[in-house]
Amino acid sequence: MANQMTSSARIAAPDPEQRYYRRGLGLKKEVKPVLASEYGSALMSMVRDSGNELTAGRVRIRMAKSMGFCYGVERAVEYAYEARQKFPRHRIFLVGEIIHNPRVNSRIEQMNIEFIYPAESGTFDFGIVSSSDVVIIPAFGVTHRDFEVLHEIGCIVVDTTCGSVLNVWKRIESYARDGFTAIVHGKTYHEETLATVSRAEKFEGGNYLVVLDMGEAAAVCAFIRGEMDSAAFMKKFAGACSPGFDPDRDLERIGVSNQTTMLASESLAIAARLGEAIADRWGAAELATRFRSFDTICSATQKRQDAVKEMMDAPPDLMIVVGGYGSSNTNNLAHLCARYTRTYHIEDAACIDDGTGRMSHKRIGGADILEEDGWLPPGEVEIGLTAGASTPSSTVGETIARILRLSGFDPATLLQH
Repeated sequence: MANQMTSSARIAAPDPEQRYYRRGLGLKKEVKPVLASEYGSALMSMVRDSGNELTAGRVRIRMAKSMGFCYGVERAVEYAYEARQKFPRHRIFLVGEIIHNPRVNSRIEQMNIEFIYPAESGTFDFGIVSSSDVVIIPAFGVTHRDFEVLHEIGCIVVDTTCGSVLNVWKRIESYARDGFTAIVHGKTYHEETLATVSRAEKFEGGNYLVVLDMGEAAAVCAFIRGEMDSAAFMKKFAGACSPGFDPDRDLERIGVSNQTTMLASESLAIAARLGEAIADRWGAAELATRFRSFDTICSATQKRQDAVKEMMDAPPDLMIVVGGYGSSNTNNLAHLCARYTRTYHIEDAACIDDGTGRMSHKRIGGADILEEDGWLPPGEVEIGLTAGASTPSSTVGETIARILRLSGFDPATLLQH
């Protein structure tokens, strides 16, 4: 398909002077039909047009009003396709994965785009990259140092970093510039969080601390209130803070932010709890000079979480969440759904075997993959459906089709008129 796309559409001659692309590569119209063909779904569109509901045989499907590909993901994938077309004879590398979706990443690999994976430490080795190559920065962004290395190499850079991520970076930089330690609600190993906390290190004395959940935030609060000593604190947060971190010094002034794909309600609760701890330690009058907080959950993540909450006013019999097992926003959707009804997190439509009826799914709150028979109950059943921001419509449509076939209904009949 990559060769067909390159040969059948106009190829814009690369500008030899342009080495950095942030606002597209001028081939959006050319790649749009290809993207629609590979990632669109007539079945999902039909359900959308029917008020996000479909009754077929004994199954009623309810889709979340907001789900699937967000603007930032669409943009990142689009730029990868544009890059391959604009630079047909160049070597093209991708820093990590473009998004956390195995189907999309596999398709990009088929376009002769080589992935550079990080070491266990999270660092990338760009030794194979030359100044004549093209490097795509994924939607998560890269660390400040990685960006500098690419600049030093002099390669062509296609930057797909999501605008919501850039907004967080601005907050982190402002904290570090003003002498506040950045406390980030996120996952220490996640590409976005690694890129985000690196922004604090752009400034002399800039510090950061990553907290995973309310439990870790409570430990930070305990230290601020004098209920934990520095040795115990550093043992707990080893690997989650900036080099040379000194809690006695670096937790006197803090600014709170978050990985954009975290559970919004938890991020807000963590910020509130940390603010209370600062007020308890230093007094309410000092809060304005010692504490800052901004909600930097991206709007797409928020809309998808809000859409699920709206569905749970009348919970379906079961909920299926579709998206990469490594996708933070998808995992948080699954956690949210599981509070209300039986929930299955599947990575792809192929996790549902419409012949045997077996489902492969990730345990909610765990990492192990479970195999389950008989998950689809007999008789009439209402199934809720949502998908992470990195899940294409094609995967959602195929998931619906597999559910219907398993229930004894032929989905092909829905698209005959």
